[in-house]
Amino acid sequence: MSMTQHAEPAVTSPPAPGPKESDGRTVERPLALRLLARPEVGVFLGAAAVYVFFLIAAPPVRDGASMANILYSSSTIGIMALPVALLMIGGEFDLSAGVAVITSALTASMLSYQLTMNVWVGVIVALLVSLGIGFLNGWMVVKTGLPSFLVTLGSFLILQGVNLAVTKLVTGNVATDDISNMDGFGQARKVFATSFDIGGVDVKITIFYWLVFAAIATWVLLRTKYGNWIFAVGGNKDSARAVGVPVAFTKISLFMLVGFGAWFIGMHQLFTFNTVQSGEGVGQELIYISAAVIGGCLLTGGAGSAIGPVFGAFMFGMVQQGIVYAGWNPDWFKAFLGVMLLGAVLINLWVQRTATRR
Repeated sequence: MSMTQHAEPAVTSPPAPGPKESDGRTVERPLALRLLARPEVGVFLGAAAVYVFFLIAAPPVRDGASMANILYSSSTIGIMALPVALLMIGGEFDLSAGVAVITSALTASMLSYQLTMNVWVGVIVALLVSLGIGFLNGWMVVKTGLPSFLVTLGSFLILQGVNLAVTKLVTGNVATDDISNMDGFGQARKVFATSFDIGGVDVKITIFYWLVFAAIATWVLLRTKYGNWIFAVGGNKDSARAVGVPVAFTKISLFMLVGFGAWFIGMHQLFTFNTVQSGEGVGQELIYISAAVIGGCLLTGGAGSAIGPVFGAFMFGMVQQGIVYAGWNPDWFKAFLGVMLLGAVLINLWVQRTATRR
């Protein structure tokens, strides 16, 4: 009798499925948190809150004509806030944007009137001047390595002085002459400053331009190689250059884009009021930058969107006109904007931290 025993192969059943362990890197966060992580979502919620507030505090806001005025005020800020936002995403500032608007308008007005030329000649020359100012700002930043804050601060002071001095020298006054009787004025006004009747409400054309420019900027940022370059140079220009991104071209072109925006708004102001005050524009650059920051553009560059500044500009227009419709002292406007800016930045910071918290 053999004592040898043959071992049967062990048969083990698979363990019952249980919860998988995870280190948190592969867990998909809820949709609500992912949406809150988007920079434009926080400002949208803030804009909605400001809108509801003034609907309650200022009943005239509910009227269609009042809302058209609010959107118009927002559009004149928003058109400039868009290129300023793209420049900030690219990691740079432009403190000369406000006075550059007046420089463009003064150029077109004085050239047309003093030389008795068709206003379209002045418009085209003003465009070249505005693009040239943007090119010089960008070239100085790229070639010298100086912070854009310092370069454009110098441009701001130069343009402010030139605007006033040249206008006084040429016209003998601080304002330009009325060009409403010049050749081509009617055509130019239709392009830059006309309005449409929609449901009995007078709607300015700048509102449509604002939305179209926002759509184009969004497409450029999200769907084009140039948009990738903007984010890359704003995040880390040395790394971007190492992978073949044309850093100098991208930054200079962004400054020129701000110049284009200044030209467009300058032409709108000129053909709306027929004349230009040479001392205006000071402080507007802070409004444009604030709208971009409220819209989620980081001061350090490399992050942001084109939609966020749209809501940021709407908040500014809503407050600017809402204070008037509420019957409050308009002297509080800047104080209200300061509180709104700080509040929006803090809310955006809290929302982002909450959304990214595991």
